[in-house]
Amino acid sequence: MQVRIAIQVEQNLFEGDSTTSSRRLISTGVLARFIVDTGSQIFNPFLPIVAAGLRTNVVTLGWLVSLRSAMGLLAPVFGSLADRRGYRPVMCFGLAFCSIGSLIVGISGNLILAAIGMLCWGIGIAAFVPTLHAYLSSQLPYARRARGIGILEYSWALAGIVGLFSTGLLISVSSWRAPFLVISFGLAVMAFVVQKLPAVETRKIESTVGGSKNFLGFFRLGSNSVSAYATIVSGACFGFAAMQVFIAHGEWLSREYGIGAAGLGTIAMLLGCTDLCGSVSVSLFVDRIGKRRSVLLGCVGAFFGYLLMPILNVNLYLAVLGIAISRMCFEFAIVSNIALLSEQVPDQRGKVMTLGSAGTLIGFTFAGPAGPWLYTDYGVQGLSLTSAMMTALAIAICWSCVREG
Repeated sequence: MQVRIAIQVEQNLFEGDSTTSSRRLISTGVLARFIVDTGSQIFNPFLPIVAAGLRTNVVTLGWLVSLRSAMGLLAPVFGSLADRRGYRPVMCFGLAFCSIGSLIVGISGNLILAAIGMLCWGIGIAAFVPTLHAYLSSQLPYARRARGIGILEYSWALAGIVGLFSTGLLISVSSWRAPFLVISFGLAVMAFVVQKLPAVETRKIESTVGGSKNFLGFFRLGSNSVSAYATIVSGACFGFAAMQVFIAHGEWLSREYGIGAAGLGTIAMLLGCTDLCGSVSVSLFVDRIGKRRSVLLGCVGAFFGYLLMPILNVNLYLAVLGIAISRMCFEFAIVSNIALLSEQVPDQRGKVMTLGSAGTLIGFTFAGPAGPWLYTDYGVQGLSLTSAMMTALAIAICWSCVREG
């Protein structure tokens, strides 16, 4: 039912579009992102299972996941390259590296090889995801941009509904390695498909020479830089808040309620439905009510969701409900934030989108080890309080420093 609603929304939003490029980009982007996002989320519910397969513990594997996220620091380099050379080559490079990284993790027998795979995987995500956002944003007017990005972000939800549910079944009938090999193959195929997308003209930016001057100049975003960087920092804060819950919830539910691989896959599917609700809400409402206001609304909802988690942790159903509330509000906030960021500095969109991605991935990097550690040492209360505090900080930054358009 949720998937049918999403497809109908996409048809309505692009009905009457005079070009086919937006439709083609949306459909290809959703498929590519579906595979990328399944890989991105695979450790959230299955962290203890993959850790056991690699003969390590959840905290150590959390550090490896954070290593993958840390590669997001390279995203601005790819964004600047995309502004100069075009979006398609950078997106294809990203998909290819994601494929290589997933393959290496899937065949690894020790932590060193798995770490190499995570490095490659992280570089690929840093190159592909924000460049795809910049590519789509360049084709859609700001008044319709949240709709297009909201539809693209259905992929994150569908990865939870279909991808992680299938992953749980695949692990239960095969082994923890099988999903990584399937994801690797799918990403390699999508690298060839993305190469066939239409080219989009990008602004040619001249490089300058000059050591530290050139380095500092890279981060100058013009007259709207305060608002742009505030948008990036607030996204990093509520990204950290959400990711530490996402990365720890598999260990939480398996330890306290005895859930196995298939059960975790089913819960991931249910949480994916809440993600889809958040993305559909973005595509339906955010362009009308405003991007900045939507970010604030989503963060406020997530804030109260985190505070509810320890209260609802009395049985499996209520515990999942607590996670679902904060997750749906986070999805609404993060997708709205992408649309908001896309028009902060339009003439450097590739760079700004990748700076935003780098900021969010920095938040994810710290959340990777923090989530399992907080849960192991302080329980759900530790996760709840830390996530609520970081979300409150994001609200304060967005409220005081961010302006729209």
